[in-house]
Amino acid sequence: MITLIPQLLRKEGKIAYKPALIFGNEKFSYSYLEEKSDKFATALVTTGVNRGEKVVILLRNTPEFVIALFGIIKAGAIAVPLNFMLKEEELKPILDEAESRVVITSREYLAMFRRLRLRVECLQRIILTDGHEEAEFYSFLKRPYEGMVFPELTPDDTAVIIYTSGTTGQPKGVMLSHRNFISNIKSCLKALEFNLEERVICILPLFHSFSLTVCLFLPFYVSSTVVLIPRLRPLGKVITQVIRHRVRILVAIPPIYRVLVDMKMPWYMKLPGIKRVILPIRVCISGAAPLPLEVLEKFQKKFGIPLLEGYGLTEASPVVALNPLHSPKPGSVGLPLPGVKVKVVDEEGKELPPGKEGELIVKGENIMKGYYKKEEETAAVIKDGWLYTGDIAKLDEEGYIYILDRRKDLIIVRGLNVSPREIEEVIYRCPKVKEVCVIGVRDESRGEVPKAFVVVKEGEELTAKELLEFLRPRLAGYKIPRYIEFRDELPKSPSGKILRKELKDKI
Repeated sequence: MITLIPQLLRKEGKIAYKPALIFGNEKFSYSYLEEKSDKFATALVTTGVNRGEKVVILLRNTPEFVIALFGIIKAGAIAVPLNFMLKEEELKPILDEAESRVVITSREYLAMFRRLRLRVECLQRIILTDGHEEAEFYSFLKRPYEGMVFPELTPDDTAVIIYTSGTTGQPKGVMLSHRNFISNIKSCLKALEFNLEERVICILPLFHSFSLTVCLFLPFYVSSTVVLIPRLRPLGKVITQVIRHRVRILVAIPPIYRVLVDMKMPWYMKLPGIKRVILPIRVCISGAAPLPLEVLEKFQKKFGIPLLEGYGLTEASPVVALNPLHSPKPGSVGLPLPGVKVKVVDEEGKELPPGKEGELIVKGENIMKGYYKKEEETAAVIKDGWLYTGDIAKLDEEGYIYILDRRKDLIIVRGLNVSPREIEEVIYRCPKVKEVCVIGVRDESRGEVPKAFVVVKEGEELTAKELLEFLRPRLAGYKIPRYIEFRDELPKSPSGKILRKELKDKI
């Protein structure tokens, strides 16, 4: 029985030589990944990486990411995959908090980490893995590993810490154990009717919990094959990979499905007399952000493939609910996964009947251990074993979940959480800004984008172009406001608090 993440690579007989990963023209068997991750783990241990130490991975989707991830966990350390779109100023507080001595990255980000090494006291070593044989990562893979005894792991050990944006503006490290992941994998398998003949295409970045669990760990659990894509664009090349490798399951976010709906498909994907586009995909899954009904209907009409909307959050490893394959309800996020309990409660925590709106709370073995170094924040969201999601929802008589609104102010840009307060704090650093408030506004291609309302200090002049130039080196591109509106004043409460909701209501 599989209870630990490293066991996902341990296969017997012919399956050991089956492709676990397909990357471009290369195929990597389970046996290969097992051996290379053993060697990487050995090198980490022999170079002084201790049990429980946090090791950062900042890479695009590559086989090296997978080898490093499993190697770190085998060594008894904790993998910390970080968003490669973050800027230097956004990475520094995370590295400081995680006290990471070792970072695994590529030459693409080397200059940034060299600067960070001068600013982050704990950071000592940068291991490069960018495809060149002379890179240190590959020297690690050449070391002998026979006879190495790795630390004994338990299901409750933390395997991965994933940093997610919070309403406070500071990212929180979500501690996920082996038990959390394995529990969520098993639940997803039952809901998806998944088998070892399936092929999954991984286009979402592996630093995202949705991608890590559903696109990597889940197919490895059943000895399936993952087609790994380093970059989403151009999407036409991704479609070519889907056809070439006979991909059966596509996991993506709503903006990608919107693009597919509008995208002109090549002639060879259409059959004479048939309006639908022909793809080998059996089922598509949408998550990380709300799926517009319009996109769902157009997608299914164009491709004739079931598109199932689900719901989750990093703190739940991450999948909570999914529409059943044979009885989906458009507009809902489906039923709770097997083994996952949900309730809708009022402000006092009392359970509400079907049809009544309240906060969605979740319970199960998939619920995180807590936020790293943040006991108060953990206690605020986990009460009596229930995770308070902050999302406003209702259940129907059959138990289907409908997400109505987010109590949190988070903006979801292409499936990535963005904290308005984080953006505001950076804008406030501009010496010409007196006040600012950031909200999320609807966007067809991205789902939502940030909009900033700015009040300029008296006697100063500031243009949108000037403010954007100030923000670009300080914020990841997807966090930079798409719209900037200058105002003489912002709406406030009698106590002087800026009324974000009033600004949102008027959009």
